[in-house]
Amino acid sequence: MLAHRNGRLDSLTVRARVVDPGQGLDGPATVTVEDGVVTAVESAATAPDGLVLAPAFVDPHVHLRTPGREDEETIASGSEAAAAGGYCAIVAMPNTDPVVDTAAVLQSLVELAREEAVVPTGFTAAISKGQRGEELTEMAELAAAGAVAFTDDGRPVASAGLMRRALAYSAVADRPLALHCEEPTLSRGGQMHEGAVSAELGLTGWPSVAESVMVERDLALAAYEERPVHMQHLSARASVEAVRRARAAGVRVSAEASPHHLCATDELVRTLDANVKMNPPLRTEDDRLALVEGLLDGTIDCIATDHAPHARHEKDTPFEEAPFGVTGLETAFGALHTFLVCEGEVPLATLLERLSAGPARALGLPVPRIAFGEPANLVLLDLDAAWTVRADAFRSRSANSWLLGRTLVGAVVKTVAAGRVVFAA
Repeated sequence: MLAHRNGRLDSLTVRARVVDPGQGLDGPATVTVEDGVVTAVESAATAPDGLVLAPAFVDPHVHLRTPGREDEETIASGSEAAAAGGYCAIVAMPNTDPVVDTAAVLQSLVELAREEAVVPTGFTAAISKGQRGEELTEMAELAAAGAVAFTDDGRPVASAGLMRRALAYSAVADRPLALHCEEPTLSRGGQMHEGAVSAELGLTGWPSVAESVMVERDLALAAYEERPVHMQHLSARASVEAVRRARAAGVRVSAEASPHHLCATDELVRTLDANVKMNPPLRTEDDRLALVEGLLDGTIDCIATDHAPHARHEKDTPFEEAPFGVTGLETAFGALHTFLVCEGEVPLATLLERLSAGPARALGLPVPRIAFGEPANLVLLDLDAAWTVRADAFRSRSANSWLLGRTLVGAVVKTVAAGRVVFAA
């Protein structure tokens, strides 16, 4: 269930290079929207330089901090940030205060989204009560209340027995499990990726095997229980390879990577800027290249921002004391276009598919399409626009971006979500 505040459906006409890989579109066209629905897609002789119209983006992994930390983000501010980033749908994580582990908490969020959300917003519920990894939540009841999926994101489900039961109960609830893969006895105390840079800086390392060993475990359990799983924010080569092998063996698995892991490495930590401290941590260039390879061959079928806002004072501390997490909704396309497309690593069409149709399919959400009769979920992009990431320009309540001060190429010009223009530059 995705909720958002009601508003007038819009009509508009856009001429641009239209790129929708799922519909086989890539060329100049004029798209007409009437009362929020696509009513015509007509070939055109030319299109304005640099302008691309694509299906709007879907983010399966954001933190809206509501309830409990509205000073960091609210449903209103987070969905406004999503609109500015080109998103027509977002899905929030349950690691709030209180945790989203009862139907009452979930229903209150759905109602709040109907009042505040600028773009359709869905909510996941916790796998375990309080995310403590001890007792399963009432999954069927939570699914009936509107849970899009189940996850203990922010914490792993350390118990293999509990994970197996969760997979079995997910069949009853008919909702996927989205898994934060981390072996806590291996990652405990880690501040950054364990490797040459951590050794030089004298920071406690977080080895990549802490992720990949749990990826392997959860894929084995998913295979045994014959249940689908979604792997969150992969960061390591071994994790990508494990997903690739599992899918070849018939396991129903989808996987996401985040813009920061696709674009950056642990070399950034040399700055000791707390805005580059994230979970999982930035890893090596070899790991980054493995993520890009996974994006290209479909092993990683979606990109998720893992938008994790923090108050300024929380990040304005020594690196070791700062919380993990970075914002991402408003910078995702610009960063990915700058570092991957402009550098020739990823074709534009692949990037757009992994930002839109891929995430929607992973969580069973409606796939945005540019086709006659479809609801208008569109993003207009200017591929030539250069802009500098500034803290005072964010719609998000937080500005803990790893890109502050960087100049990016490629900007969102307009976003149409559920038939309404929700952002215009």
